[in-house]
Amino acid sequence: MSTLSDEFSASLPPWLVDELPALAAEPLTTAEQRMRLANRLADRNWRAGNGGPFAAIVVDAASGALVSVGVNMVLGTNLSTMHAEVMALSLAQRALGRWDLGADGAELELVVNWRPCVMCYGAAMWAGVRSLAIAGEGREVEELTGFDEGPMPADWVGEFERRGIRVAVGLGHDDAIEVFRAFGASDAVVYNARGGV
Repeated sequence: MSTLSDEFSASLPPWLVDELPALAAEPLTTAEQRMRLANRLADRNWRAGNGGPFAAIVVDAASGALVSVGVNMVLGTNLSTMHAEVMALSLAQRALGRWDLGADGAELELVVNWRPCVMCYGAAMWAGVRSLAIAGEGREVEELTGFDEGPMPADWVGEFERRGIRVAVGLGHDDAIEVFRAFGASDAVVYNARGGV
């Protein structure tokens, strides 16, 4: 007879935990610095075998202070929802002690190395961030990596903006593409559900 689970947890990989003090020491004052970090972490993450080539950070938009870092931990946790955005948003909520990251006028930005998948789209929308910066959007990530990103609304940017979340697209695009290309050329695991598309 099996027992039902009553909790789960997810942690960043040890290599990233070791980097956290250095990452927190210097503010990320430019959009370029923020996206460069997301792309670097995404590349390191898949090579370390934790999950897909995806990373996200939450930053105070005004000061550049790093609030949290997340990488895709699907393989490292055996939890399909542990995408980079979910990790970063959850760790930011834990660090700040609130579920609404926009409370009290906070201007927090979610920076991701590609457009969120359909699950992370919802997670970003409900977390309370005030802006989203992504390296790119479109089918390149699916074509280069084999991941199924799910059905996104045609006007996904408009849906964010109608909810007061600004969206910036394109910074670090070529670096993100190189990360996805390297992943796709490897024998890394693509973990679409039921063998996915």
